[in-house]
Amino acid sequence: MAKGSVGKNYWILLLMLLAGIVLGGLIGHVASGVPALKWLDYGQTFGLSKPVTLDLGILVLTFGLTIKITIAGIIGILLAIVIYRLL
Repeated sequence: MAKGSVGKNYWILLLMLLAGIVLGGLIGHVASGVPALKWLDYGQTFGLSKPVTLDLGILVLTFGLTIKITIAGIIGILLAIVIYRLL
């Protein structure tokens, strides 16, 4: 596809955003051990602290979701968007 074409595939953007979040979280976690880079792991965690369980007798469902947003994750998201726009 040509640069700036109308038919960009947004599935690629979604995959790149997910990769940016995962790699940013990984980099933030690894950098938390280095005193000069500890700020990359600074962030906020939100979601369900305890899983919610629905017991229906023969079926037990457990729901839980926790999201941690860090500085490194935000940088990863921004890099994914920039790379996507350059494609």
